Amino acid sequence: MRLESVFGLKGRTALVTGSSRGIGAAIAEGLAGAGAHVILHGVKPGATTAVRQRIADGGGLAQELTGDLSEPGAGRDLVERAETVAPVDILVINASAQINAVLSELKPDDLAFQLAVNLGSTVDMLQTILPRMASRKWGRVVSIGSVNQLRPKGIVTAYAATKAAQHNLIQSQARDYAKDNVLLNTLAPGLVDTDRNAHRRDEDPEGWAEYVRTLNWMGRAGQPEEMVGAAIFLSSQACSFMTGESIFLTGGY
Repeated sequence: MRLESVFGLKGRTALVTGSSRGIGAAIAEGLAGAGAHVILHGVKPGATTAVRQRIADGGGLAQELTGDLSEPGAGRDLVERAETVAPVDILVINASAQINAVLSELKPDDLAFQLAVNLGSTVDMLQTILPRMASRKWGRVVSIGSVNQLRPKGIVTAYAATKAAQHNLIQSQARDYAKDNVLLNTLAPGLVDTDRNAHRRDEDPEGWAEYVRTLNWMGRAGQPEEMVGAAIFLSSQACSFMTGESIFLTGGY
């Protein structure tokens, strides 16, 4: 068996939400490298242009869409627009909102915003894409979760709860669509060195270094590129007997 027939994505189209930077950009570039036609997504026009150019420079094909997933119905609209480009075989749900606060300090608006982006838009996208994937008898959904969905920290109370709910949704739909060869799984990273953590790292480099050193068994943060292999696996024929599961990439936790 040739690896390309198992892990290759030639002829597949992938929509990757939140793909302007960090984990989303790395996964988008990785899927393109595996042969997929990638549809990038960012909130503002031009947000994904640099990623599209890197994909093009590597011989891949990518197009750009925009949309604010905190808005009602935005997830549905994004999928429908992507489907006018090409039938979406792979949906990577990466866009997310994280506002740090312990429960006693959590503001209602901040809770509502995280629920809208992390859970509401996921519901919208799945309602729209799953019946279409089922009709085509092939589909992959990769939800980017978090180690906090299983082991929540108090400072990310709302974010952790939304990620747990998101995976629960993935599991329920994995059961419903399994016989249609539409497979849904979660990729759950631990701490990854992205722009989301830059302010903590830059404000207190020594404190950050100590925090990272003791956080996991490897004593370091992950890099966005280290999420790509698992994402390709979950997007490909290689995971043909896996659905409703989580892969944790945490550096040992």
